[in-house]
Amino acid sequence: MRGKPGIIALESARKTGERINEVLCEWYGTDNYLIQADCPRFGSGEGKGILRESVRDRDLYIIVDVCNNSLTYKMDGAPNRMSPDDHYQDLKRVIAACNGKATRITVIMPFLYESRQHRKTMRESLDCALMLRELETMGVHGVITFDAHDPRMQNVTPLNGLENVSPALQFTQSLLTEYEDIIIDSDHLMFVAPDEGATERVVFMATLFGVNIGMFYKRRDYGVIVNGVNPIIAHDFCGESVEGKDIVVIDDMISSGGSMIDVAGQLKARGAARIFVFATFGLFTHGFEKFDRAYEEGVFDKIFTTNLIYQKPELFEKKYYSSVGMNRYVAAIIDTLNKGESLQELIKPEKRIRETVDNYKRYFKS
Repeated sequence: MRGKPGIIALESARKTGERINEVLCEWYGTDNYLIQADCPRFGSGEGKGILRESVRDRDLYIIVDVCNNSLTYKMDGAPNRMSPDDHYQDLKRVIAACNGKATRITVIMPFLYESRQHRKTMRESLDCALMLRELETMGVHGVITFDAHDPRMQNVTPLNGLENVSPALQFTQSLLTEYEDIIIDSDHLMFVAPDEGATERVVFMATLFGVNIGMFYKRRDYGVIVNGVNPIIAHDFCGESVEGKDIVVIDDMISSGGSMIDVAGQLKARGAARIFVFATFGLFTHGFEKFDRAYEEGVFDKIFTTNLIYQKPELFEKKYYSSVGMNRYVAAIIDTLNKGESLQELIKPEKRIRETVDNYKRYFKS
């Protein structure tokens, strides 16, 4: 072991940290691995990081949810909503408070901060790369993230670990547990990428299920920029017929949801049977009205997202929503790292997904 593990869950991920701690205590037969840390604010809005106990010679795992927009702090007497920038600053404050005393520091950041600003297309910043270099300079030994928007961000810090974990196993288990009438073959099931960026995820899953894939290509108007991006003109589908098939659409996140609903609508118009959506992060930045309407119109059947980031309370009231639990998996990652073992089977669990699919097929045939 690399020293006694210690978990610092920032306020943005406090509940997640508590659940992971419970799992580890159950496995190890001990009482507590949580280390209390706070980031109080001055009246001006400035902050500081405080550790409530020693971290000397500990193997630290700092958990932060940069997407938790439910938190506020007082600035000039008025509430100020915490942004991803605020959460990242608090992470750095806690790392600085460790003062180099920990044996190792691993940051668990499920949604990679600024991962949507991962490349240059004009005169613009490379925020995700800057963040990773900054954490490296501060003494962070590794970053654990899930389904990064662009996994090539691993190239930014080649001598420090950026482990990009796939939640494909949990999605598979959730789908096949909830639906017992899915026929897993190329005549009845297909995986579809809503854009070219999601193709790798879809190929990975479809290969393990032994079915075919389809892909939508986003046609954009490159002569116009709206809110920093080129607007989408249309989604063009590439692939064989989807008529009568169950479709699983896979992406890393649902933001406003406009593209996902448009893709699902096109698949329905082409004769698809049921449509299931896998999205690692459910941001739902524009609320749920369009999803409610699309569900009532039969555009899609179920949306699966993980509990890796903050989930809006009203989301759990939706009939079309299913939450995919990841806490035990994160606990397994911490346990594996602390023991100095390989993460390969946890990062992309091909073997366990195949076993899950094979077991489901045997049960279905019986």
